[in-house]
Amino acid sequence: MPEGPELHLAGLFVNKMCEGVLFAGPVTKSEVSKSPDVAFACEAYRISATSRGKEVKLMLTPIKCDDTKAKKTQQPMDIVFRFGMSGFFRFTAEDELPKHAHLCFYTKDKPCRVLSYVDARRFGSWQPHGTWQSDRGPCIMFEYKSFRKNVVSNLSDRAFDRPICEVLLNQKYFNGIGNYLRAEILYRLNIPPFVPARAVLEGLESEDACEDEKPVMIETLNKKTVKTAKKITVKDESADLLRMCHTVPLEVVHLGGKGYDPEKADHSDFEAWLQCYYVDGMKSIRDHNGRTMWFKGDPGPMAPKDFKSLKTKKRTKKDDHDYNDKKKGARTQSESTGKKKTVKKEIKAAKIEKDVPKKNATPRRTVKHESPARRKMTDNKPAEGSQRRSGRLGRQNVQ
Repeated sequence: MPEGPELHLAGLFVNKMCEGVLFAGPVTKSEVSKSPDVAFACEAYRISATSRGKEVKLMLTPIKCDDTKAKKTQQPMDIVFRFGMSGFFRFTAEDELPKHAHLCFYTKDKPCRVLSYVDARRFGSWQPHGTWQSDRGPCIMFEYKSFRKNVVSNLSDRAFDRPICEVLLNQKYFNGIGNYLRAEILYRLNIPPFVPARAVLEGLESEDACEDEKPVMIETLNKKTVKTAKKITVKDESADLLRMCHTVPLEVVHLGGKGYDPEKADHSDFEAWLQCYYVDGMKSIRDHNGRTMWFKGDPGPMAPKDFKSLKTKKRTKKDDHDYNDKKKGARTQSESTGKKKTVKKEIKAAKIEKDVPKKNATPRRTVKHESPARRKMTDNKPAEGSQRRSGRLGRQNVQ
């Protein structure tokens, strides 16, 4: 599932691919998408992007034309995207449009190219004339001071009665944290996932005293930067949870993410970076919301009652891994599908074997089925030759 770093890298990807490119015509939506239509059509416009936590915004800016015949001037439009489980952007030739492209922006040049929003599972959404969601807190990466203050000043909220691993997914306070980030952050601090969140966060200050060096935002992809930034490492034993929520995602940004290099689909750097999430030897358990939590050691006192079913997982290698591929547990969908197919084949073979007659077997005698009325007439029919005698005897008796 795309998290804060992936949404930020998505915005950088759009800015890189669309720099100096003119788009034209209407924005088109796929027939199967349930998201709203985008009523935007322009003879020439540009696209840029920015992100905040788990949201990314595309800004469509019309370019003034000399055509005096144009009656209406298209106003600029912001479209806010939320990626759901599998959303991402691609920039391709028109004849190479991805299968699950649900919103398309076409370039003015020939041959035409397309910036498309791709979402195989269709859990993502977009909102024309959209704004950042009001119930989401400040971004963990690029609004660090506001993010920290928002958490520390609201520790009395009932949300912090829950286990720390579940609170970290609350976007009202941790906008940008997702499943793999919470596992990595808690593992590095050696915090059990199912301890009370308030107990972990109490005592933290709204201002970070160690925030002397601020990392500079990376502006491009493929390890090329407009502004240099000191490499972020998290080896300071005094690092608190809120600081880790800020620095660990920035490490992923420096790696280049898990799927936003259009020329390269190698995710080995990211997999090598992971220390806990889906790593061999780690344990996993479903939290109270049904989300899988990866950890090491004791889960904590607030773990679900069935925590005894914890199992050590092993990573299954995939050739075409992308960050939007959902990691499976011990029993994958393909395995369950294979079992169903095997059962169906066995049933089919049993039916065929039943229908085929065995050698030297006595053929079954076919029985004619008659209607009840006909069967009654047959039973009452007298034997041939005796019908006349019985008739004569009957007449004699009557006389």
